[in-house]
Amino acid sequence: MDKLKFLIDSEKIKIKKLLKNQNNFKAKDGYFVYELEADVTIPSEYILLMHFLVKIELKLEKKITKYIISIQNKEGGWPLFYNGETDLSASVKAYYALKLSGLSEKSLVLSKAKKCIIEKGGANSVNVFTKISLALFNQIPWKSIPFMPIEIIKFPKWFPFHIYKISYWSRTVLIPLLIIMHEKPVASNPNAIDIDELFTNEIVKPKSEKSLSQSLLSVLFLFLETVSRLLFPLLPTSIKEKSKKDIINWLLPRLNGEDGLGGIFPAMVNALIALKTVDENKYKSQIFTIKKSIDNLVIEQKDTAYCQPCVSPVWDTGWMGLVNLENNIPSDDIANWFLKKEIKIKGDWTEERNLDPAGWAFQYNNAYYPDVDDTALVGMFLDRYNKQKNRKDVKECITRTKKWIIGMQSKNGGWGAFDINNTRNYLNYIPFADHGALLDPPTADVSARCLSFLLQLGDTNEKKYIRKGVKYLLNEQEKDGSWYGRWGTNYLYGTWSVLSALNLINFKNKKEVFFRAIEYLNNMQRDDGGWGEDGKSYYKNYESFSKKSTPSQTSWALMALHAAGEIECENFYKGVNYLVKNNHKFEEEYYTAVGFPKVFYLKYHGYAKYFPLLALSKIKNQISKNSIKPIYGI
Repeated sequence: MDKLKFLIDSEKIKIKKLLKNQNNFKAKDGYFVYELEADVTIPSEYILLMHFLVKIELKLEKKITKYIISIQNKEGGWPLFYNGETDLSASVKAYYALKLSGLSEKSLVLSKAKKCIIEKGGANSVNVFTKISLALFNQIPWKSIPFMPIEIIKFPKWFPFHIYKISYWSRTVLIPLLIIMHEKPVASNPNAIDIDELFTNEIVKPKSEKSLSQSLLSVLFLFLETVSRLLFPLLPTSIKEKSKKDIINWLLPRLNGEDGLGGIFPAMVNALIALKTVDENKYKSQIFTIKKSIDNLVIEQKDTAYCQPCVSPVWDTGWMGLVNLENNIPSDDIANWFLKKEIKIKGDWTEERNLDPAGWAFQYNNAYYPDVDDTALVGMFLDRYNKQKNRKDVKECITRTKKWIIGMQSKNGGWGAFDINNTRNYLNYIPFADHGALLDPPTADVSARCLSFLLQLGDTNEKKYIRKGVKYLLNEQEKDGSWYGRWGTNYLYGTWSVLSALNLINFKNKKEVFFRAIEYLNNMQRDDGGWGEDGKSYYKNYESFSKKSTPSQTSWALMALHAAGEIECENFYKGVNYLVKNNHKFEEEYYTAVGFPKVFYLKYHGYAKYFPLLALSKIKNQISKNSIKPIYGI
């Protein structure tokens, strides 16, 4: 402990300096926001959208093109995360975006990309969403895309497929897409830019999709799709027009102003194209606003630019709020901003459970879709803040938050990110869902955050929802002692999240559960003292966790060991030393978060900054209290 104390004491001045630096990311209203970077698909789709609309900002396009070229890998393709392997679908989108921007097929960039894409199976082997992008530019026929009839919007709740049986993000992306797939719009493409050179043979039709599992469910859904292609076109035009009207009526209240439909880029783009296709003049003002919401996501620098998939101010502010509390920095402005942003309307979650509104979205505004994970995090911040301030308005807010979190618990005891009991796994076998991310089931990391919040408030095993939640987490522990991380990469994130919760409660076999988790963390520590894990860990039979330690993942591992009471062990000291010696700037190239495992990965630019600060600050405070375990949910 003395050696660790000396190390931490030597860092106090640097911690203060790093804390001061974070003010560069703080707005006047009190919130923090950092850049959120995804893979090449989002900036590529932004270029495709400009060309679809025939509204090309040449200066911006040039910058995005430079960005896309800068992240091309040695193989010639584009990965889903830093230093990852080539992803075919992402690479085809990037290739087409660059070619639309004026890059020659014979250029070094595109010739390398072409060779790589052909070796991976060609453009005919891409996923459904890339096929849709290509169909919009008449590169493939619309019939090559899995069938999704516009009448889906009218399916009753008892039907196996219903819009409220899929996740929030799938719902906001799919519903406007139903209009697009019905109307089948095609870009003017005045220069007739094509990618014929990327196709190796005739377009693969849905009935022979190579990406689909050959299970009985897959076969069944392929049969049903074939039948649907024959039957649905026979329905009266009046039903199709009514379905279109129902979709518009669903969309308009959810457009969410300049924050956009669902607060996410793909949904915004689909909403824009859908309304433009239906009646551009009638929905002129909405289309203008949606385009502005998309443009708000662009990060433009001196020479390059990229488009974010969304923004993360509530998430970033929640973590920085905890950092500030650990360092006794006044946080009234943060608390006031959270109170202002609390959701006050009933959203889509009421289709499953009629709860009073509460909680917070991930973005600045996204009232129909509060984020369970964010809400639990903000709840923990407000609770700690109010233990000092004792404000009535904050206390009332915490009460509403608690009630809503409890109400969002699923039957199995866990919590999903946005939806309740969103566990109908058969839906991921429909041909359209080849990305395997149609659902929002409970996960260990989100569930742990909710339990952390409830336990921090003083709940115990006497509460049924606590018992169910603990049981769920214990059942989710992997054979190696870790927990899966759905929203952060990966087992390091999940293990930290769960240990932070289980630390606050006693249960049978706790010693054994913690021992296995500690053993896992010790086994995963790298020679440099840090921890690292990349997107490969979401695949079975992955070869290694990471090529390098990262500040954010090292911080998660340290806070996990901290929660388990391992603050005095040598491995803990080595981890702290890694942060101290190697990462004063707290920057990382690796993606340490995920949107959809195996499909879509994220790099939060704030993670390398506030998680090390949180870890070091927590350790500093625990040492000063001569204690080996934290007392809060995070």
